[in-house]
Amino acid sequence: SLSSPHIFNEIENLDQPQSQAPPESSTTWKPGSLHRSKTAPALVVLRDVQQQTSQVPKPKSESSFIIRQAFVLLSIYLFVGVVIYSFNTDHFSGVETHPVVDALYFCIVTMCTIGYGDIAPLTPATKVFACLFVLVGFGFIDILLSGVVNYVLDLQENMILTGIQMGKVKEGFSARDYIVDVAKGRMRIRLKVGLALGVVVLCIAIGALILFFLEDLDWLDSFYLSVMSVTTVGYGDRAFKTLPGRFFAAIWLLFSTLMVARAFLYLAEARIDKRHRRIAKWVLQREITIDDLLAADMNHNGFISKSEYVIFKLKEMGKIGEKDISQICNQFNRLDPNNCGKITLPDLLENHL
Repeated sequence: SLSSPHIFNEIENLDQPQSQAPPESSTTWKPGSLHRSKTAPALVVLRDVQQQTSQVPKPKSESSFIIRQAFVLLSIYLFVGVVIYSFNTDHFSGVETHPVVDALYFCIVTMCTIGYGDIAPLTPATKVFACLFVLVGFGFIDILLSGVVNYVLDLQENMILTGIQMGKVKEGFSARDYIVDVAKGRMRIRLKVGLALGVVVLCIAIGALILFFLEDLDWLDSFYLSVMSVTTVGYGDRAFKTLPGRFFAAIWLLFSTLMVARAFLYLAEARIDKRHRRIAKWVLQREITIDDLLAADMNHNGFISKSEYVIFKLKEMGKIGEKDISQICNQFNRLDPNNCGKITLPDLLENHL
């Protein structure tokens, strides 16, 4: 047995220099006379195999790569749009302030699908360009939405979680219990929705404030244009007409419209999460029936094991499907070449050697 201290002592003696004479006994120990049992590999062999085995690295988060990709592609997209617009200003209608700022403003308004109508193409060539620009812009909105905005909100979530963990209260009621979902290790979806909606309200307030001072609008029209812009409605009765206003809009519109889209995604996620929790509660509370026993008995041996019961409940909750189970079983079968129903250490050594 590997748990025998006599075996471990002999293994330790193999690594030490033989400076002392062996103890007197009827049988003299000789180097190399100790052999490993084939059915119980020694820890030294396991350590060597573990060092030689190459593991597939765990997939890393691609947030930083998506952000770099989004900024590079967005820069190229806006550069092409600005260049084409700047050399064709006569082919677009609208109030002109500065060629570069107007071009950037037109590109952002087009990509965000707002459509004020204050700048519009006139010739067939510029109309074709506008069509292509809108279609390509949808792809950038998706990249930015899944990358940059997600990264910003996750960073905000991590900061809140870190602050809560540093100042958490051990006894009594704590806001941490309401904010953090301990079981899932993340913020509760309701708080994430609240944060996203709070950012949207902040964007509307900033837009209304800037519009009041830069576009010379009253408070109602400023708030009206801010909401119509953030929600990408853009009736066209109000728009940015000054140079500072269009420069501000080029930055503010891109961020605000993405935050609104993210908030709607969180609202949808909250509804789905609520539905999943309701289903999980029903699955865990209901009594098991004979039909459930027959359905959960995958081995057809007349009883349900603990693993079969767990798999059956996970399938009822919709957390795992037949395809997932089939893929895991196929991987298990590759690691169990003898079809003995279990993965043994000799099987692993045979696969790695």
